[in-house]
Amino acid sequence: MRILVATDAWHPQVNGVVRTLTSLQRSAAALGAEITFLTPEGFPSLGVPTYPGLRMALPNRREIARRIEAAEPEAIHIATEGPIGWAVRGHCLRRKLAFTTSYTTRFPEYVSVRTGLPASVGYWILRRFHAAGAMTMVATVSLRQVLAERGFRKLGFWTRGVDTELFNPDHPARLDLPRPIFMAMGRVAVEKNLEAFLSLDLPGTKVVVGDGPQKAELERKYPNAVFLGEKTGKDLTSHLAAADVFVFPSLTDTFGVVQLEALACGTPVAAFPVTGPKDVIADHPIGAIDADLRAACLRALTMSREACRNFALQRSWENSARQFIGNLSALQPSRALRPARRVAGRSAVQG
Repeated sequence: MRILVATDAWHPQVNGVVRTLTSLQRSAAALGAEITFLTPEGFPSLGVPTYPGLRMALPNRREIARRIEAAEPEAIHIATEGPIGWAVRGHCLRRKLAFTTSYTTRFPEYVSVRTGLPASVGYWILRRFHAAGAMTMVATVSLRQVLAERGFRKLGFWTRGVDTELFNPDHPARLDLPRPIFMAMGRVAVEKNLEAFLSLDLPGTKVVVGDGPQKAELERKYPNAVFLGEKTGKDLTSHLAAADVFVFPSLTDTFGVVQLEALACGTPVAAFPVTGPKDVIADHPIGAIDADLRAACLRALTMSREACRNFALQRSWENSARQFIGNLSALQPSRALRPARRVAGRSAVQG
């Protein structure tokens, strides 16, 4: 099956959506599915302020149509609700092409945190966006319940996985810091709620791995915390493995792939009882969720690192890819796309 995935989130961004999509492509190939991406690459920038690494594209109809035709997709999936997502949605509606979507970021809450705009407005916009698709894929049971209560329909599951070969506990970084080490990782921005972690009275050391628009402010405000900047690849893995507890203070993520990545490194998780942690951690002895984040952090210290690793080993990207492909296959043949004519320059789809 040839699948085209449209996404506004793409390299050089380092976030859960980008890691999910690149892992999906690799695992889908092993299952006989070819995934190409329609990304912001090659489009002019929208010219609005964003966090580092994010390009908000200004797509045009003709180029969107050309890239879709060049990909010759048998299925189209829209992963994000940004300019690329809206442009591909519009193309599909004009051409009467079936497509699926996924709900990967709680944008209404995200925008509300940043601007004060009521979340209800964001949900109204996103209901309209996703209602046009044949299925909206969500990662967790609790998110499905949240969206159903908000009036979303045609909801299906697409779980997440973890690369347990890359993320492993074998080579922890040597961090010359007082123990225990409580570590948060991700984009350093207001919607990640890092102050809820940094303001805690905890023993040992609080460490933040990542970069973003709030980094300089938080470094000034919390001089006793250690900010290590962005880490990637094996360097990222070694730091996750070196932590005693991974702290996930976000209230707006729909899943939080980084939770699985930390667990694969043998590091227990502490989080608030919200969508994502409630589904990943639940009542498994691999971390603690609590409205009192400090209590969760201290309780997570008692968890078995071996249990964390074993839990992650059961959650592969191959299973995630199989579920994703199955969702698309279920729409065929009655909802299948008509094969597009071949257009020169197919390699341009990825930008």
